[in-house]
Amino acid sequence: MNKLINNNQQQFIDWFRQSSPYIHSHRKRTFVIFFGGDVVQGDNFAHFIHDISLLNSLGVRLVLVHGARPQIEQQVSNLGLTSSYADNIRITDTSTLPAVEQAIGQVRVNIEARLSMGLINTPMAGASLRVVSGNYVTARPYGVRDGIDYFHTGEVRKIDTQAIRSQLELGNITLLSPIGYSPSGEAFNLHAEDVATEAAIALKADKLIMMTDGFLQDKHAEQITQLDIKQAKKLLLKDCFNTELQSHLNNATQACERGVTRAHLINHQIDGSLLIELYSRDGCGTLISAEQYEGLRTATIDDVGGILEIIQPMEQQGVLAQRSREQLELEITQFNIIERDGMIIGCAALYPYAEESMGEVACLAVHPDYRKSGRGDILLQQLETQAKKLNLNQLFLLTTHTAHWFIERGFIEQDIDNLPVSKKSLYNLQRNSKIFIKELD
Repeated sequence: MNKLINNNQQQFIDWFRQSSPYIHSHRKRTFVIFFGGDVVQGDNFAHFIHDISLLNSLGVRLVLVHGARPQIEQQVSNLGLTSSYADNIRITDTSTLPAVEQAIGQVRVNIEARLSMGLINTPMAGASLRVVSGNYVTARPYGVRDGIDYFHTGEVRKIDTQAIRSQLELGNITLLSPIGYSPSGEAFNLHAEDVATEAAIALKADKLIMMTDGFLQDKHAEQITQLDIKQAKKLLLKDCFNTELQSHLNNATQACERGVTRAHLINHQIDGSLLIELYSRDGCGTLISAEQYEGLRTATIDDVGGILEIIQPMEQQGVLAQRSREQLELEITQFNIIERDGMIIGCAALYPYAEESMGEVACLAVHPDYRKSGRGDILLQQLETQAKKLNLNQLFLLTTHTAHWFIERGFIEQDIDNLPVSKKSLYNLQRNSKIFIKELD
């Protein structure tokens, strides 16, 4: 580390460098962000609004969709009424509709007032921040389901995308409330999550972001950080989360199935979680993606620069043998890589020696941030699979630093005479690498 800067400054530099690709890629992108009424009345709401303002200042086109369930409950209670639900959907009769309208209106005014304050106590304090709302959502009645009349509860019929896009083009934040209007002038109480989902789909948004109260966890109580559509639908069938998380996951999956590239479930209770998720490589929420976020594939010539970024520090440390860029370009088809959100985080190469039915494992390297996460095993398993397809019976490798890692995976130390003839003639006596061989089943 540079002795002229302290640890905090170095951490800031590292974070800023990591976030810069996302600052660039998110600019002029459309994000639809849903947050419930619990977020509005939570302790972190002021910080959340600050982060929304920051996103706007970074050029993100924002559509905000707010809920108001706890506020509606309070307003209904204040009027001496009782809320009724069926299948977790509010039954909005004529007596409770005014309470719904009042509560939603108060929440919307609160949000608009907060956003109008801009970035307080920052160099951008006083910067112009415009928030617009309007009758952008056309609704229809939910109707009678299983014999139950839902009265003024409705569902989204249409989103006025042209009007919303016009506001986004002007740099305005668009705020949607869970109220929709019919062509005949009736008002309907809508499910805010559905408004957000339908808006994201209609706008062909780049992201749908759902602020949640908790995490998606697997059976080992570990947070689930990413899912593709197939995995998400499989989880939904298990019905293993609470009602809110199950609903959020369902909406996020539907959005991705219907054209939204990525959806995020983010715990609003973590201060700054929105920024962490959007401007760091690993985030802090759950990503549901219509496209592969991280995957293993064969390298191409365009990957040379990314592979060099991983292997050159290890070459300088003596962990890997030196490879020139020209050599790497010539041998690029021998490499497999793990790519995460456009960044290469691991690589490994297989060089077959057909006459001896052997294959050399070379250049197995993983980015420091992703070691001890099983990615080295994924790469090694891929090389073993490829070797078997090539009818190779053994894998061998030369190493100076990582002998124990390979021993734990079935490699046995051997002497130089067990190497293929052509490889034996190239053995570097000065490097004095240890030789390990593994029999393939």
